[in-house]
Amino acid sequence: MLQDKITQYTAEINAFSTDKADELEQFRIRFLGTKGIIKDIFEEFKAVSPEEKRSLGKVLNEFKQLAEAKYQSLKEHSDGTEVAADSGLDLTLPGEGFDVGTRHPLALVRKEIIGIFERLGFVVAEGPEIEDDWHNFSALNFPEEHPARDMQDTFFIKKGGEKGDIALRTHTSSVQVRMMEAGKPPFRAIMPGRVYRNEAISARAHCFFHQVEGLYVDENVSFADLKQTLFYFVQELYGEGTKVRFRPSYFPFTEPSAEMDISCTICKGDGCQMCKHSGWVEILGCGMVDPNVLENCGIDSKRYSGFAFGMGIERIANLKFEIRDLRLFSENDVRFLKQYKSALI
Repeated sequence: MLQDKITQYTAEINAFSTDKADELEQFRIRFLGTKGIIKDIFEEFKAVSPEEKRSLGKVLNEFKQLAEAKYQSLKEHSDGTEVAADSGLDLTLPGEGFDVGTRHPLALVRKEIIGIFERLGFVVAEGPEIEDDWHNFSALNFPEEHPARDMQDTFFIKKGGEKGDIALRTHTSSVQVRMMEAGKPPFRAIMPGRVYRNEAISARAHCFFHQVEGLYVDENVSFADLKQTLFYFVQELYGEGTKVRFRPSYFPFTEPSAEMDISCTICKGDGCQMCKHSGWVEILGCGMVDPNVLENCGIDSKRYSGFAFGMGIERIANLKFEIRDLRLFSENDVRFLKQYKSALI
């Protein structure tokens, strides 16, 4: 009878004792498992008469609670004892410490740059790293004979085709083109991302690096707006008192164009390898968006004007953290990365 089984198993549970994890697990499977004794008894309970159910129901619940309590009691007493005995470990000793991960210095600088421009009302825009000729070159006013279109400067994936050459993007300016094609002014955005160029790897250059480019297009945008925006950026990033100078330059997609230098943060203007002993370091290129670029993207250049700028995150990080070798950023040397725990933001 069912009552006899419960009595028999109750005595067995009360008599059971162990400090070994494998024996306790066998106990759990035998009594509390999905195919265990308690489940079988509950199945038998469904078939008894209503009169027996009234008397057996309470007994059956107490039997189940007894098995669960026995298992929990022995589990708390035996946790780890078998492992400790077999391995000779003292599990009462404190555990060994482990290194906490840190954010990469480039990620730290990227976040800080984005934060500065977001305070000026810029939004973040992203685009594909594999680009066609139109978005990477033609829409940005690059002539057919421009050196950047050569194999020596660009990693091409496919030559020719309906969309022209397909290549790894050489700058994030392609995101600017996609933004202007897809919407209407005003635009105020920055475009962070990885770019690729076929360059020899050295302390000052790499075949891939990271950029942040910016674009502001609206009515009556002037070069003065560009200068004031970038001056604010430098003071926020490097601190008040950092000197700034603009030099005339040339880029196919801006006119007029300039390169912006800051006083070297490593030698404080005295001259070092980073600044080539000049006291100045170039950190970005900029200029007013060429009217041809606006027209290529379907924007009326007689009504709208704008400025654009672009900088390498590695160069910014070099100056901010006084890192002299660009290759350190991609070598994943833990000794190098550990230095930036205190720089977490």
